Amino acid sequence: MQILRKTELKAYKKAKKIGQKGVIEILSKKGLVGRGGAAFPTARKWQFAIDTKSDTKYVICNADEGEPGTFKDHLVLEKVPENVIEGIIIAAETIAAKQAYIYLRGEYEYLKPKIQKAISSVLKRSGSKVKIDIVVGAGAYVCGDETAIIKSIEGYRGQAYLKPPFPPVEGLWGKPTVINNVGTLANVPQAILFDDWDPHLRLFSLSGDVTKPGIYEFPMGVSLKKLIELGKPKNPVKAVYFGCFGGCMPYKEILLTPENVCGQNCVIGAGTIIVVDNTHSIVDMAETIAKFYAFESCGKCTPCREGSKRCLDLIAKIQSGKATKQDCDTLLDLALHIHETSLCGLGQTATNHLITALKYFREEFEQKCKLH
Repeated sequence: MQILRKTELKAYKKAKKIGQKGVIEILSKKGLVGRGGAAFPTARKWQFAIDTKSDTKYVICNADEGEPGTFKDHLVLEKVPENVIEGIIIAAETIAAKQAYIYLRGEYEYLKPKIQKAISSVLKRSGSKVKIDIVVGAGAYVCGDETAIIKSIEGYRGQAYLKPPFPPVEGLWGKPTVINNVGTLANVPQAILFDDWDPHLRLFSLSGDVTKPGIYEFPMGVSLKKLIELGKPKNPVKAVYFGCFGGCMPYKEILLTPENVCGQNCVIGAGTIIVVDNTHSIVDMAETIAKFYAFESCGKCTPCREGSKRCLDLIAKIQSGKATKQDCDTLLDLALHIHETSLCGLGQTATNHLITALKYFREEFEQKCKLH
């Protein structure tokens, strides 16, 4: 895997040599974009922080990999934590930050000693004066949002807040803050060091009804059929979920690009593929995911806080056989309302799975509606 190539601080030495402007130019030219799902150009984000005058700046590594079915950052942290740390110190010194944080998912706390060892080793060998601390999250899904991470590190309850201003302008403790995820920061030294670094390669987390789940590295645009065949499903595949937030679609031949997936009313995000075969009910899937979102809602905004519970109630009514087809319409209307009016990314994507399930698999919902 390209992502696992070690850089041994050679990229850091090159970054020191070419300076701030050189680092921004090379990352821009190489086309490094965020690997957390938004695909925002890394050089542009860093430039915002550079252009904002402040005596204090911060870098945060988002290691709060909480999306169900996503486990690619875990591989990177386990196999090449030194690359991530090297990316952090390059980012920090490029934007003139003296302090960096790794916001580690609570379920990954057992990796903390290994990461701490990598931090000590990289800082000692590099001579960098950047201070790097690890903050372990409490397992809150909402802290995948960058503004919720900021609040959590500041010691408050992890809840998102309105943007703008965006973190590179006003972030942690009101200071310019660059937030990149694990995969992005691990790619920074590789993009700087290797001429053959491929910006199109992505890690795909494959799970669900397959006998060989795992992480597969392919260029963006790989065939969905090819990827799922590598997972060797036991039974005919019925649907594919792009994590919980990315929605679902019927299984068919499609090239995995953001444009193609968006054309199916889904979001490719961080490359999460959950396979559902023909032995499972989409209504059961909807209920399971709705329970997850009802539990994970931080409660700050009404559409997400109340709407997620009402969605779960309607699905339970459909499951009980006491619903009408009109209840399916109500469920869709509610899902669209939550999607359009919620404060943060959690609420705005919490019902994508319902919107797409009711678009492509409505008959499964209506079959359970005994009343007409």
